[in-house]
Formats: sequence, structure tokens, C-alpha cells
Amino acid sequence: MRAVPINRLCVTVLLGAAMGAAVHAEGWPHWRGPRGIGVSDETNLPERWSSTENVAWKTPIAGAGISTPVVAGGRVYVTSQIGEGVSRQGPRLVQGSGAEAAGERALGARPASKDDGRTWFVVEAFDEKAGTRLWEYRIEADGPLPSVHDKHNLASPSPVTDGELVFAWFGTGQIVALDRDGKLVWERHLGKEIAPFEINWGHSSSPTLYGDLLYLLCDHEPASYLLALDKRTGQDRWKVDRGKGRASYSTPLVVETARGAELIVNSSERIDAYDATTGEFLWHAGESNRFPIPMPVVHEGTIFASRGYRSGPYLAIRAGGRGDVSASHVAWRVPTGAPYVSSLVHYQGLIYMATDNGILTIADASDGSRVWQGRVGGVFSASPVAGDGKVYLQSETGETIVLRAGREAEIIARNDVGERTLASMAIANGRIFIRSDDHVFCIGRDPS
Repeated sequence: MRAVPINRLCVTVLLGAAMGAAVHAEGWPHWRGPRGIGVSDETNLPERWSSTENVAWKTPIAGAGISTPVVAGGRVYVTSQIGEGVSRQGPRLVQGSGAEAAGERALGARPASKDDGRTWFVVEAFDEKAGTRLWEYRIEADGPLPSVHDKHNLASPSPVTDGELVFAWFGTGQIVALDRDGKLVWERHLGKEIAPFEINWGHSSSPTLYGDLLYLLCDHEPASYLLALDKRTGQDRWKVDRGKGRASYSTPLVVETARGAELIVNSSERIDAYDATTGEFLWHAGESNRFPIPMPVVHEGTIFASRGYRSGPYLAIRAGGRGDVSASHVAWRVPTGAPYVSSLVHYQGLIYMATDNGILTIADASDGSRVWQGRVGGVFSASPVAGDGKVYLQSETGETIVLRAGREAEIIARNDVGERTLASMAIANGRIFIRSDDHVFCIGRDPS
């Protein structure tokens, strides 16, 4: 394991500029933004760009992966994998013979250097304003490599940061906490300490940060558990056994209620809620689902969740219940129509969902009723984000569809960066950050 610095003088200058920029930043510290819901409060966000137009910078990434960049404190953090893994072809989002034509294909691998042939996990930090690589940290994959769906790899979990530490988790169970300068603070290997990370199609749940706790959802075949770590030391604060036979690819969501913070988990068994401080089980709702991938969101105490798999259900649940709340706290439920992979976004009283076969659905958040539905084109693995009166839909082909928020799907622009994009985008300091197979793009002008 090692941090690879660039020129020290250059780093010092860039870090000083980044710290000054952080004063007015909202940032994007989690793959679904500052509140974990895919919504930014920023204004004057970009509407139009291409592979060259309105691009502030474009920087190559060391490895391959589909994790979302996170942005805080003047830095952009990205994780990836270098070297071959164990992948196998899985079901495509686009059914039949049209997957390749629609732009859906295997991720592929970034080869290791010819002199080692090993598999490495990589964390990179870039200067938010200039795109300069500040540092790179590598950790060698340790132990047998779990097999994954060929559209992702063992670097699928997105990192999370509090601005001082960045936490990067990988599909072997290895997790590291690094400081702003790329130095190791602590590390663990849950795949060795507790149980192997074996789950059909590979681990993809990202860490969730709340206060001084880092939450890790491990619903896998050998063991299913929810773990809370002290973010400063990496030591266990609590661990909850979730029983056998559960699977989840989703990321936990923290919801603040009058009775305390709840940690919401979308899993194959149902939707569960735990006390975020103690790990005490609180309530559950919903039915079983084979492949729960989407992450829930929350607005004013109501949780909006899509269950995943093919055209699965989506529902609204009022937080704060106890026990089985299916009859008491489920405000509404629509049995079909939600995306397989992509999470929904709640924005200005509406729910936006982009499915794998290019269909956009806009629903009224008060009752789940559909207010608009139509084909916009694209293959959507990335989750939509919203802000500044706009909704952004990122297709795998590299095209972003920009919508005017509202009950009609008014398309403002279609913007193509010319490279495949499976990761969800990030919004920070009035700019948009897009991760393609090979680069990070920063879209928009420098707000300073």
C-alpha cells in the first residue's frame, strides 16, 4: 500500500486554493449528494455541454470502475480498479438483441502494469478547480477475488468523505480511511475478519456517513449484517446480524425523525429501519425482491423507495413507526414501473424515474400517481440528480438529458461527452462532475 505524491510545491499551492474554495461550497460528499437524496440546492447549474464545449477540465482516471466521484474541501475523489478480476456475463438491462445497439456492454478492465500482473484498488484525489491529480493511493486486492457482473467490478462502491477523511470500500471487503493528503489513517478487511464478500453479481453497496459513524451494509450469502464503525478509528461501534439468505446492492439512508435518526435498508427480504445510534431494529415494510439495488430517498419525513429488479414496485413510507408498518405507515404503493438499477429522485413535489429501456416516469409524490410517462431514449444505470429547477438523466451512452422540472417532460438539452458513463454524476460549486470509463469531466465555468 502506498501513496504516490506529485510535486510537493505544486500540491501545496493547489491545496491552498482548494481550502479557500471550500468556504462557499455545498459539495457532494456522498454518491447521492450532501443529504443522500440526489438533490443540490445550488443555482446557475450548467444546461449545455459536449465533449469539448463548457468543459472546465477533463482528467484521465488510473483504473476502471463505475463509482461516483465525491467532492469536498476543494478535492474530487474517485475510486477504481487496475488489473483483471473475475467477471461473468449477466443479464442486460436492455432485453433481446438490442443491448449492444443501445450502448450496453461489459465494463472491461484496466490492465495492471506488465511487471506485476496484480489487481489493485485505487483512490485518486483531483484538484476541484483545475483537475490536477493531487495524489493516488493504491491497495492490493487481498485474497480470492469474488466474481462480479461484467458491467462493473470490485470498485463499484462510491467513496464518502467528511471533508477531512475519505473512506473507500471495495468488493473484497477491504476498506481504507485516508486523510486529505492521501495518508492512511486506518484500514480493515471485513472479507477476512467476518465473512467472505460473496453475493450474486458482486458487492456494490456504498458506505454511508452520519455524525461520527460510518455504516456498511453487508447482505451477502455467507453472512448478512449491518456494521457501524467509528469513522476516526475504524473500530466497531455496533454490529447487527440480519439473518441468512438476504442480499442487497443498495446503500443505507439516514432519516432524521422526532424519535431519533433511522437507518433505512433496501434488501431482498423487505425494507428495514434501525436506530442509527444503537443499531436497534425499529420497523419493516414491503415484500421480497430478488435484486434490491436502488437507494431510498427522504423528503419531510416520508421515505420514497423503489425496490429494484425488472419494473418493480415503488412506494412511500412515513418514518417513525415500529414493528410491521405495512398497514400503518405506507402512504401509497405502486406495484410496477420502477427502474431495475437506477434510484429515483424526489424534487419539487414530483418523483422522477428513468428506466433501463429509456422510459421516463414522472409521478406525483403525494399519492404516486403518474403524471407523465414517455420514451426519452438511453440506458439508465446512473441515478438522476436534480437542482436549480432541472433534472439530469445520465445515460450509459454518455448522453445527459437535461429536463425542466415539472409535470411535463420538457427537455432543455441533450449533452454527449462522447464516452460511456455508468456512474451517477455529482454537483458542487455550480459545476457538474461526470465519470466516464476513462475520465472525470468537470462541466461548467469556475464560479470564482
